[in-house]
Amino acid sequence: MELNLYLMELNEEMNKTINNFENQMTKVVVGRANPALINKIKINYYDSMISLEEIAAITVASPLQLLVKPYDMGVLKTIEKAIMDNKINVAISNEGHQLRLTYPQMTTEKRVEMTKQLGTITEQARVGIRQARQDINKQIKSDSELSEDLQKHYLDNIQKEVDKAIEKINEMSKVKEKELMTV
Repeated sequence: MELNLYLMELNEEMNKTINNFENQMTKVVVGRANPALINKIKINYYDSMISLEEIAAITVASPLQLLVKPYDMGVLKTIEKAIMDNKINVAISNEGHQLRLTYPQMTTEKRVEMTKQLGTITEQARVGIRQARQDINKQIKSDSELSEDLQKHYLDNIQKEVDKAIEKINEMSKVKEKELMTV
């Protein structure tokens, strides 16, 4: 098989890992209201599970507040219950036609805890990238059509791509960590 095919397969796997990492990072609370924290919550709406973003407008009212305005007022109580069931550390006030979610001010202790959580997520992403590399390396080593020199060349190119992906993950993590530690 050609190098481009191996690289394409590797990049596909690494992109999946990086996208998952970005998704996990949005769940790390930075002390500001973020619609991404609640927009994927599923609500039972006429016997079908629908995400909150499909059934309500979610807006940022202030740095620590979100407003959830359902398109159908009859589902307000259901949305409130779903958010409570999701165990998000947020105070919910029902204003009759909308929900106001107030996030608590983050303490230094909580910021350090979130930084540790970010570190765990970052390491999981790095492991995912390395796993993709390992799978591709096995394929290259088992390809009997390749000479040893060509295998070495392919493995070096694969390693360069992996290094770039890990560097990208580290940069994203540093930005998020800086965001977390900013008061």
